[in-house]
Amino acid sequence: MTLQRKPKVIDVARLSGVSTATVSRVLNDPAVVSEATREAVLAAVKQTGYRVNRAARSLRTNTSRTILALVPNLSNPFFSNILSGLERELSAADYSLLITDSGDAKLTADHIQRYVAAGQADGLIILDGGVDLQQLEVVQSAAPTVPIVFACEWVEGFKGASVRADNAGGIRMLVDHLWQLGHRKFGHVSGPDTNVLSHYRQRAFEQHVVDLGGELRPEWILPGDFSIAAGKHAAAQVINMPEKPTAWICASDQIAFGLIAGLTEAGVRVPADVSVTGFDNIEMTEVFNPPLTTIHQHRNKMGNEAARRLLAQLHDYETEVNTPTVMPVYLVERQSTGPVSKKVEMCSP
Repeated sequence: MTLQRKPKVIDVARLSGVSTATVSRVLNDPAVVSEATREAVLAAVKQTGYRVNRAARSLRTNTSRTILALVPNLSNPFFSNILSGLERELSAADYSLLITDSGDAKLTADHIQRYVAAGQADGLIILDGGVDLQQLEVVQSAAPTVPIVFACEWVEGFKGASVRADNAGGIRMLVDHLWQLGHRKFGHVSGPDTNVLSHYRQRAFEQHVVDLGGELRPEWILPGDFSIAAGKHAAAQVINMPEKPTAWICASDQIAFGLIAGLTEAGVRVPADVSVTGFDNIEMTEVFNPPLTTIHQHRNKMGNEAARRLLAQLHDYETEVNTPTVMPVYLVERQSTGPVSKKVEMCSP
């Protein structure tokens, strides 16, 4: 179909064999129409070259069709796949994604409401677990109500939707894997003390080691902040320990990278002398030396699901807003872990 003028909604309707109202529903609320109708209308949109006038629609509906994502550290490669999943799902529903780094300054209700009041966002997807609960409650109590979904991280006590990985289950998989390799002395480098993921992973680590009957000492639990620098700092402490764990479980892959780098520089071999694991399975884990044993999170699917839950709230389909979606994880075994050293076994009591 070739048009000599700018295509209109009625052109899309005629070509797809539906009413203009149905075309509008497909473009504005696609979940309420059948898949066959959506496909027919979208094919007609493509064929005619029809473009939605976003500015006019925003004025008419008092919506921006934009979702704001708050990310604590855009330089961290972990978040890229989650954002990709968000963008893909939102784009399919004709929403745009606006991303801001929330890690530079403490995020307040005033900051968040400024985005909403300016008509820049219809909803929020928050990847930052460091947001203050009271500030979130202020946002939730304001009118008009702004849908909020947490992805990956969350805030304890927040009454709203969240999508997260099975953090405790992943840590138990790592401990079980190392236990089967003969390790009985375990160390842990944690994430930031204020981060909910750090707490969940550390608690699961301590509990499972105790349940299995392994050895766990307070001095073998070191602070960190999910960064390579934190791992390097931990390595300097490990090297000076009079008695050391035979295996280290790190709260993130980047911590594990730094720990392995620091140990290697000091002449400690991984995994011949000590085993090291990460958590997240970011892109570098396969090419790092040695390739890192870690826990894989379905970050792309996590983004998809967070977007779906937000869209459901926007269109009043969400019924169980306070129920978290916990996504499964799985162990990826690589060359940074191995059997406990024979030398260590002979020296053990």
